[in-house]
Amino acid sequence: MSPGDEHDYRGKDQGGRADDPYSTLGGTRQTRTRLPDGDPGNPNARRPVRNSRSLVTITGIVVLLVAAIAFANRGGGSDDNASPGAKSSGAAGSAPTAPTAPTGTKPVEGKNGTIPSGFAHDEQGAQSAAANYAVALGSTGMFNQEQRRDIVQSVADSSTATKLQSGFDADYSQGFLEQIGLDTDGSAPAGSTFVNRTLPAGTKVKSYSSNTAEIEVWCSGLFGLTGEKSTKPVTSGWFTVTMQLKWNGSDWKILETSQRSGPSPVTGDNPVSGSDEIADAVNQFGGFTYAR
Repeated sequence: MSPGDEHDYRGKDQGGRADDPYSTLGGTRQTRTRLPDGDPGNPNARRPVRNSRSLVTITGIVVLLVAAIAFANRGGGSDDNASPGAKSSGAAGSAPTAPTAPTGTKPVEGKNGTIPSGFAHDEQGAQSAAANYAVALGSTGMFNQEQRRDIVQSVADSSTATKLQSGFDADYSQGFLEQIGLDTDGSAPAGSTFVNRTLPAGTKVKSYSSNTAEIEVWCSGLFGLTGEKSTKPVTSGWFTVTMQLKWNGSDWKILETSQRSGPSPVTGDNPVSGSDEIADAVNQFGGFTYAR
């Protein structure tokens, strides 16, 4: 999350109960007596029960039949040999994957410093890159001059890196750090924890070509200082980051980036946690590599 909403990223703008078993007898509850089977005086003796040998034979036939059906349903080909309409799309019988659902493509394994790199050369890769770059540009590292330069150089395209660096350096001036209660190196004063974390909620492709992409990243964020003496308590917010990306031959990199407020949902009725609890959570819960 950027430092407050006024400091933007650089760039352009039942079934029922069964019936009573006695009701079929008209409520008479009569008792029927059967004579033993095979009684010569009982011409209507009931049919004898099948012996165990017959039962085993029938059971064996049923098992063989079920096995044959299961084998036939396995099929001999893969989805690639099936017709387009017959190819699987997730669990059997499920609807096709929604555009905003996770796809199952593995996250990138490469990293440029602490920032993921090596994104796929497709729309999904561009979305993954934008989400991870939003996290990096909305981190506490941006408040330290040396870390900020490393972050910008890692995510920016070489053609715009200098311009983006200058803009971010101006945003995170010493005067601004002092205003929000940080030391000159961007660290929190003794007894406090500085919180600045961006949490992507989703991405959207505004435009895409093989060389460029415009991606929007909808995010929530945390920003502020923990501690009893803090006058800048940790607050949450919602904002959307827009990134213009370029494919440099091996990865997606940023040309321009901007930020606007919202969309913001209604605040829930969760009880507010204490400052120490927030500090513990930030220190104990790590972030993620985001992949579409």
